Amino acid sequence: MRTVRRLLYRDIASSVMFVALAFLSLFFFIDFVDELDKVGESGPWQAVRSAALELPGHFYELFPIAVLIGTIYSLSRMAQSSEFTILRTGGLGPGRALGLLAVLGLAFGLLTFVVGDFVAPASERLAVEQKARAGGGLQLVGGGAWLKERRTTPGDERSYSVSVGGATAGGALLWIRIFEFDGDGGLLSRTEAAEGRVGADGTWTLVNANVATWPPARTPGTPQVQISNLATLDWPSSLTAEVVAAAVLPLSTMTTAELWRYSAHLSDQEQAAQRYEIRFWKKALYPLACLVMVALALPFAYLHARAGSVSFKVFGGIMLGISFVLLNNLAGHIGVLRSWTPWVVAATPSFIYLLLSMAAFTWLVRYR
Repeated sequence: MRTVRRLLYRDIASSVMFVALAFLSLFFFIDFVDELDKVGESGPWQAVRSAALELPGHFYELFPIAVLIGTIYSLSRMAQSSEFTILRTGGLGPGRALGLLAVLGLAFGLLTFVVGDFVAPASERLAVEQKARAGGGLQLVGGGAWLKERRTTPGDERSYSVSVGGATAGGALLWIRIFEFDGDGGLLSRTEAAEGRVGADGTWTLVNANVATWPPARTPGTPQVQISNLATLDWPSSLTAEVVAAAVLPLSTMTTAELWRYSAHLSDQEQAAQRYEIRFWKKALYPLACLVMVALALPFAYLHARAGSVSFKVFGGIMLGISFVLLNNLAGHIGVLRSWTPWVVAATPSFIYLLLSMAAFTWLVRYR
């Protein structure tokens, strides 16, 4: 059995890595050509570096499809050359074959998790920093990033809405606006600052702050709005640098743990967290897609060689992989619109394809 395991694992792993390398080469070329239109004085090397930093993210997204295509190619080639038939004659039953491939699928899933949770977020952050330096900072589209904080004390309640319009390459926040409300929703103060930084303890240090205050009790003869200008202003807050980074930076820069913490923060502040909860569950369950892809490829080993050439089966694997990606993305968007349970949304595509693979595998083993 050790010889059979070595034969299957070596052949499948080499095929999967070859397909993954082909995908990465294609996407590197596409990203490089796209970045050539944006390079500055540093020339094409900046485009090369930007395209290279995108590779771990592409690897994370495409590796389950590479596992499917590579495994189908390897098993179909072995079936066509009668190698798999000889292995079956030698005692490789359906259950044992499924067990061997399940172990390999778990190993692929572990690799996907490591790349997706450690390598890809770090490279994505470097890519964002590089683009921010090249473009003079990170400017957020639309109304910027909005954060919310609630503070409750005995007999008093305050809520804060914070808007951040962008960030510099050095990590400073730009175009900050802080709105303070009382328990009834009345506006108490508005703070504006062109720049600020968030300390490790959550204290915001604002530069050139403009503070407008509305007194809660307005009496005749007193100004209704008090305006003050401060060179620096320290604003204590529970909005730490990690929370701000999660709101400002793209989702691709967040690890599974960061997504969980940020979605919990949004829920505590009574903000919409559906999008981030679905993203968390999709990221947590995505490595298991490699196991599903291996199971989906196993029925191709039991197809007779005359049932189609290897290229035809590989083409079928590509179509299956594309359909899985489409269903996975579609489920995420529909889940946000319909407010479905996040873990159900994330697990449904993989569960459907796992059932499909097991049904095809059972039918082929029993009737073919």
